[in-house]
Amino acid sequence: MNANAWFAARGWTVFPFQREVWTAAAAGRSGLLHATTGAGKTYAVWFAALQRAGYGEAAPPVRSGAKPRRAGARASAGLRVLWITPMRALAADTLRALQDAAPDWQVEARTGDTSSAQRARQNKQLPDALITTPESLTLLLSHPDAVDRFKQLQMIVIDEWHELMGNKRGVQTQLALARLRQWNPSLLVWGLSATLGNLERAREVLMPDGVIVQGHVAKEILVDTLIPEHPSRFPWGGHLGVQMLQPVIGEIARHATTLVFTNTRSQAELWYQHMLDARPDWAGLIALHHGSLDKEVREWVEQGLKQGALKAVVCTSSLDLGVDFLPVERVLQIGSAKGIARLLQRAGRSGHAPGRVSRLTLVPTQSMELLEAAGAIQAVAERDIEARPVPDKPLDVLVQHLVTIALGGGFRSEALLAEVRTAWSYRDLRDDEWQWALDFVARGGQTLIAYPEYRRVLPDEEGVYRVPDAALGRRHRMSIGTIVSDSSLQVKYVSGGRLGSVEESFIARLRKGDHFLFAGRILEFVRLHEMTAYVRRATGAKGAVPRWQGGRMPMSSELAHAALEQLRRATLDRYDWPEMQALKPLLEIQQRWSSLPTGDTTVIETMHSREGRHLFMFPFAGRSVHVGLASLLAYRVGRVTPVTFSIAINDYGFELLSAQELDWAPLLDAKQGADVALFSTDHLLEDVLASLNATEMSQRRFREIARIAGLVFQGYPGQGKSARQLQASSSLFFAVFSQHDAGNLLLTQAQREVLEQELELGRLRATLLALQARSVQFHAIKRATPFGFALMVERFREKLSTEKLSDRVARLVRELEKAAGP
Repeated sequence: MNANAWFAARGWTVFPFQREVWTAAAAGRSGLLHATTGAGKTYAVWFAALQRAGYGEAAPPVRSGAKPRRAGARASAGLRVLWITPMRALAADTLRALQDAAPDWQVEARTGDTSSAQRARQNKQLPDALITTPESLTLLLSHPDAVDRFKQLQMIVIDEWHELMGNKRGVQTQLALARLRQWNPSLLVWGLSATLGNLERAREVLMPDGVIVQGHVAKEILVDTLIPEHPSRFPWGGHLGVQMLQPVIGEIARHATTLVFTNTRSQAELWYQHMLDARPDWAGLIALHHGSLDKEVREWVEQGLKQGALKAVVCTSSLDLGVDFLPVERVLQIGSAKGIARLLQRAGRSGHAPGRVSRLTLVPTQSMELLEAAGAIQAVAERDIEARPVPDKPLDVLVQHLVTIALGGGFRSEALLAEVRTAWSYRDLRDDEWQWALDFVARGGQTLIAYPEYRRVLPDEEGVYRVPDAALGRRHRMSIGTIVSDSSLQVKYVSGGRLGSVEESFIARLRKGDHFLFAGRILEFVRLHEMTAYVRRATGAKGAVPRWQGGRMPMSSELAHAALEQLRRATLDRYDWPEMQALKPLLEIQQRWSSLPTGDTTVIETMHSREGRHLFMFPFAGRSVHVGLASLLAYRVGRVTPVTFSIAINDYGFELLSAQELDWAPLLDAKQGADVALFSTDHLLEDVLASLNATEMSQRRFREIARIAGLVFQGYPGQGKSARQLQASSSLFFAVFSQHDAGNLLLTQAQREVLEQELELGRLRATLLALQARSVQFHAIKRATPFGFALMVERFREKLSTEKLSDRVARLVRELEKAAGP
């Protein structure tokens, strides 16, 4: 097909970056295409793939009996193009786009939503092009005839590579690519991305010898803020921010179609319900979309967006990625996006076409988010985007991969080791680590050698490792993947019809007759039977809202630095953005009673109250770092003088509350040569492990690792194990390994992941070095400052019910407002 003619027929202009991709692919080059959302990346790489695969030329022989599965398309002669996408919603949208440009080809999708009948057809004959997820691709590689299925493959496209490269799904993708490249060394691999801060690393991880193509297309991205009429001078987080409901409804009313993003599924459920309560006439015109809703519900919403039939959709990251909804004019972000890349990604959901403006409006749920908004707008203007870290040698993924390849035709140890080392994450895999992983799947390691079910891979007489038992193979295929969450239960009406899934831990707290909010409906819990929660529609009082794992996102380093820069300007009486003008009354009180932290100064406040002695500190390093930093300081102080602390954390700082008096100044000022250097990076690892319940954190992380590594089986369909059973199983393995196999590398991995991902040890080290370099400003305050007040509320939340918390906060705000004056 002539790409130029195809573009011209639609009145489109071919951009230079698209021609650059076509030229590079024609020359046999792999690459990474980085261009703004809506610039035309999909068609750039798709036409390169069609050209590479000889689309429109004389077709190769078709397997006898093969039939076309799409009107107008000939029967497939084998898989030529593989398109990997991180999300199911993206797969459906991409499918339509690719089919439109290649009407003579069989183009199909294979994801968790694909019907069993279509999967069965694909198992007999794959289409010309297949859109799939990392998990479904790995499943295909587990079949004994996998090499024959992929022998005609010409090109692989990894869509939204930035979304995969920083997690274990990306590592799973790396291993799959290593296998496919081994079968076909001339295979081309192209990655697509829109929001990356480390392009060279992203390209290197995907393919070491690839080119980078930058899509320099003029694309206006407008980010602004819906500023509250009367921002509170004493902010507190953790609530919905429904005081912004009417302004949000006003914005939605003025535009044809709006996406309203929230950071959690629980928040999406609540905002949808509040909007419907405020505008009942919008019933049927507004909708809800998140990953726990049933496939049919999600598809109905996506189709409504495409057709322009919906006024607004309240959604989560389930609609973050490149789904093409042309009618969307506006994007609203409830609360801070917590990162620049995420903000740009969501902004790109509007104006999703070349030449159109993408507009995102931030909706602060509390006053301090105005500061984050100003910092984010500045960072967007400067294109200061976060880098994506890449996991290093996750052995749970490797262990799973060994069993997959043993199922998919078998392997020889030395050959597979060489292949695995071509995957970037395993480039430095040591011989002893490889041998440990091989021994773990072959014998169960040192501790499980007596149990046949853990002898999952055995060498035959020719030295080829294979799975010796068909039942083990079936169990493994059902466990393939790296996405781990609490056990989910299906939610169905008693009368029939599925709504989606919620985590078992939530349903376990419900009693018959309890009401809860899910899928935008008030439901009554009827019974639990065989991993299914049966419900009926309810009226009257609203109930609880399900909570899912992954609730709070910490503020990124880039956003934290941008926020500190805004505070530095405020110390010079520079309020450059409308958001900072609105925040000025709060910042003036903070400066009057204390001072503002900047990139050069650390603000520390001490206060006496009826509760005890408070220390407030504001490093602006993000919640994860503050957890480690607060615990580290408390531990190091405790080595000097016996003391017990209560700790409160947010993205801006932390509070240490004790019953006894402490002289903090000499302890915290590193320049005074204290006996104990609280900000020292010496012995950091040992002190962090000692200061936190590292064993409990590692055990929690080990639950995920145990599932990925195949130690814990989640059960057959309809007979899944409960979360309690899975937790008990993984806890038993953790205890046995800790006691009898302390060198078990999965235990080591669990500890490393806690330090790197949950506590962000590298970022903590950088924060300590920054604190050493900054000057310290001590303030003995009489009452909580605006910054300190937010931390006190975080601590109250741990002890008080929602109603009692609201009452106490309201009383404190009245007292502080009176002290602050007009």
